[in-house]
Amino acid sequence: MSLMVLSVACVGFFLVQRACPHTGGQDKIFLSARPSAVVPQGGHVTLRCYYRDGLNNFTNFTLYKDDRSHVPIFHSRIFQESFLMGPVTPAHAGTYRCRGSYPHSPTEWSALSDPLAIRVTGVHRKPSLLALPGPLVKSGETVTLQCSSDTVFEHFFLQSEVTFKKSVHLVGERHGGGSQANYSMGPTTSALAGTYRCYGSVTHSPYVLSAPSDPLDIVITGIYKKPSLSAQPGPTVQAGENVTLSCSSRRSFDMYHLSREGETHELRLPAVPSVNGTFQADFPLGPVTHGGTYRCFASFRTAPYEWSVPSDPLHVSITGNPSSSWPSPTEPSSKTSIPRHLHVLIGTSVAMILFTIFFFLLHRWCSNKKNAAVMDQEPAGDRTVNREDSDEQDPQEVTYAQLDHRVSTQGKITRPSQRPKTPPTDTSVYTELPNAEPRSKVVFYPRAPPSNFEGVF
Repeated sequence: MSLMVLSVACVGFFLVQRACPHTGGQDKIFLSARPSAVVPQGGHVTLRCYYRDGLNNFTNFTLYKDDRSHVPIFHSRIFQESFLMGPVTPAHAGTYRCRGSYPHSPTEWSALSDPLAIRVTGVHRKPSLLALPGPLVKSGETVTLQCSSDTVFEHFFLQSEVTFKKSVHLVGERHGGGSQANYSMGPTTSALAGTYRCYGSVTHSPYVLSAPSDPLDIVITGIYKKPSLSAQPGPTVQAGENVTLSCSSRRSFDMYHLSREGETHELRLPAVPSVNGTFQADFPLGPVTHGGTYRCFASFRTAPYEWSVPSDPLHVSITGNPSSSWPSPTEPSSKTSIPRHLHVLIGTSVAMILFTIFFFLLHRWCSNKKNAAVMDQEPAGDRTVNREDSDEQDPQEVTYAQLDHRVSTQGKITRPSQRPKTPPTDTSVYTELPNAEPRSKVVFYPRAPPSNFEGVF
């Protein structure tokens, strides 16, 4: 009898539960944002309401905005599966909740979800994010992330998609003419490795954020054993000589990272199997002009911010003067360019000198030829003879020799005088040697007037 009563009571309770609308179910309700609850101004975000870790989604759900702002209005609106919101404006910033109806009971609504903050970024200028003492953090040590701005922000938000499920809220403090906030992490583990950004906001609109800071990669070192680092042809080289640093290990690392002491950036190359059974990466430094201390790290592709212990330091030293010993192929040094200019200057000077000599000789040859012609028309003999004695002068004979390259021509030009005289007993002719400087010679000899030209050789 008692068993029958219990069965009737259970059936009745079930029918009551199905017949009466029910709200405020005890299942945990969640509201999520994809791809992120931090949305750039003008971007889009998808909101989804669910329970039991995403299993058995609600057939329908409604959204509520806690500040009850009129833009956008979600009250009394029913959505299915998900809702795409955007393009977002600062009015969309705030906290949201959702309530869903169960698949087999459309009239039964769940309790409200926990609030989800939607933050709209890009409204203010970006702050800066630093790691103190540095972004390479040895496993087990402490690192401080410092977010600062020249704008007075009362709130900072630190975000990492890997490390934090939600943004970390930091209280801004005045610093100089701006503000800053510090967040200490440690002792560090591989779980804290990743990329971080920070945002700033003011009190009267805490969900309207600045543009994000530049990304900061926090790398945790000391996770794996150290690789080895060597230099080819050696750690001491002449200035301008090519140097290659080789990082290697017998462990099958995917990537090697080379850093130089005093510099923040690093070089990275994929590891490749070598002939000696190691996995190696060669970093060509090219013609080096400055020395430095180098270290290399190793990592795997699946965990790019988890690095090995650093290799032993390798100091590369430079000898010689790079400007004199190893001129750049694209920018030659002064010592290499001067001889080229000298060759050009010397060649030009020689050409000008030769041209001047040729012009001088040609001018002199022409002048002498002209003088010979003039002398042929003037009275022979002494050119200072008085006019009174001019009639008594002997007939003159002009003998000339002309040297033109390899052909020599000799001729005698005579003019009859006013009165005949007795010719001399002999006649002399002057001829230059073939190697002599080409010039004209004029020699005067008195003799009897010949008929015309005489003698050609």
